[in-house]
Amino acid sequence: MIKLKDVIVKVYSKDLEELSLFNTKKIINTINPHSYCEAKKDNLFSKALNESDVILPDGTGIVLAAKVIQGKTIKKIAGADLHQFLLEKAQAKKLNVFYLGASENTLGLIRERVRKEFPAITVNTYSPPYKPAFSLEDNENMIAAVNKFNPDILFVGMTAPKQEKWVDTNKAFLNVKVITCIGAVFDFYAGTVKRSSPFWIKLGLEWLPRLLKEPKRLWRRNFVSTPLFLLDLVKAKIF
Repeated sequence: MIKLKDVIVKVYSKDLEELSLFNTKKIINTINPHSYCEAKKDNLFSKALNESDVILPDGTGIVLAAKVIQGKTIKKIAGADLHQFLLEKAQAKKLNVFYLGASENTLGLIRERVRKEFPAITVNTYSPPYKPAFSLEDNENMIAAVNKFNPDILFVGMTAPKQEKWVDTNKAFLNVKVITCIGAVFDFYAGTVKRSSPFWIKLGLEWLPRLLKEPKRLWRRNFVSTPLFLLDLVKAKIF
């Protein structure tokens, strides 16, 4: 089972520029208080996070935990930050980038924006069927679509924890050097969902405008997961 102290030790604490990329296969995931709490109840999700090569602190709660448990001051790195960073790297190196997940409409908007903003990037996409669990044929089609394109970077957006578990299960079959699960970033980048403004992000309250817009979907992560995470943080500090 995932343990807070073990996770915080693994959380990436440097600048993105210091990430070593493209030399070996790397699985990059993000963690926040809600995903930590969900992983405690889901062994496959816990395994996927524990076996990540890089875990980014995508939440002010994780930044706080690093300070309390390790005495480290680290910066929050959201999936959107990683996405932008990798696109800039891909542009500079003229790399191939693949998006796996989301609807065909969303993927079309993503392709259009990438080609406009990063013309040196070769981009392709695949929209998997929308269902709770994929069949063997679904998985084979997804893996084949990725490998046929031979991307340098694979962005996976199927919502957590589905995306992390899928990558962990299939990573050995994917011929990609950098694989990262960025979920909602697909919608942010496509423009189908608006990310919170820089004002709220700087305050560490990026979650607040999203909660006000989607209370039914997001209330649990803020009013259940956050208190549970803080309780675990207190226990980790004391014991």
